[in-house]
Amino acid sequence: MGTPAFYLLLLLFLGVLRLPGSRATGSHFLRYFFTGVSQPGPGLPAFTAVAYVDDQQLGRFDSNGGMSIPSAWWILETDVGDHLKDLKRIATGLSRDSQDSLRDLPRYYNQTEGGSHSIQTMFGCEVEDNGTVKNGYYQVGYDGRDYITLERNHKNMTWVTADTVAQITKRMWEENEKFTSRLRNHLECDCPKWMKIYLRLGGDSLNRKTPPSVGVTRHPSPDGDDVTLRCRALGFYPSRIRMRWQRDGEDLTRDTEHVETRPGGDGTFQKWTAAVGVPQGQEWRYACTVQHDGLAEPLIVRWEPSPPISGFVAAIFILTAGILAVVLWRKRLGGRDGNDKLTGSE
Repeated sequence: MGTPAFYLLLLLFLGVLRLPGSRATGSHFLRYFFTGVSQPGPGLPAFTAVAYVDDQQLGRFDSNGGMSIPSAWWILETDVGDHLKDLKRIATGLSRDSQDSLRDLPRYYNQTEGGSHSIQTMFGCEVEDNGTVKNGYYQVGYDGRDYITLERNHKNMTWVTADTVAQITKRMWEENEKFTSRLRNHLECDCPKWMKIYLRLGGDSLNRKTPPSVGVTRHPSPDGDDVTLRCRALGFYPSRIRMRWQRDGEDLTRDTEHVETRPGGDGTFQKWTAAVGVPQGQEWRYACTVQHDGLAEPLIVRWEPSPPISGFVAAIFILTAGILAVVLWRKRLGGRDGNDKLTGSE
């Protein structure tokens, strides 16, 4: 799967960026994501590299548009921005070698029918607030499936392969002492060093906890026999959130739908989950429970029907509509009289 030079370049690049996912309270992570595709197209570059710290993007590079400006404001005001400039140079080399790998792997897998193929690599680490490395990541996937993954037990590093083809890569990496040494150095030294810098520079932004705005809506089915209750959580940060439906206080494991957490476009995140097949009139038995770091305690939300309009409010509406109708009628009548006078009508 590519040449040793590809992986050495990859490791050099890994000292430049970082990315997110779910994290434990009291810890932070840096991650890099790399994707190469054999058949690029509109909106799909041949190679893409993205880096995050926690849930904030540090930088992005793709083979079509080059390097993009980091979205985290605190990076632009520091020399970390200069550090990220290396991304373009290194990622350019990685993009070439990833295409070499995409030519080799289909042959190893006897995929002679052609088609589009992809390589995904994720690298990063999770660091506790005191700077201790909690976990390190190095995973490679091919066509959306696991290919080879690093498992670390104390100071030992073991490669876990998905099949016999990946074992070729494993043997190559295990025999390459320079590669192994550089990988260990990134996981145990470079990652916590840069994480400390990022936390110092963007601590207020990275450590903020914005609670979600949660609401439940009701959607009748086409036949009207049952309804779907949809629970939406909007505007929260960080991205880690737990949402679940309960019926009579018991967690629902079936008859639920959800979407993965996704960016809200303003630096926050959003997510929804739905209880389907809810019998008409039984909505009161269902509750959406939300847990998030920004909430002091779990939030429990139910669907609440719109309150009926009271007789007094209805009378006010009718009276207002009547007055408005009279005013419009008199204005129209006045306009007609004025026109009659201009035309000399009797």
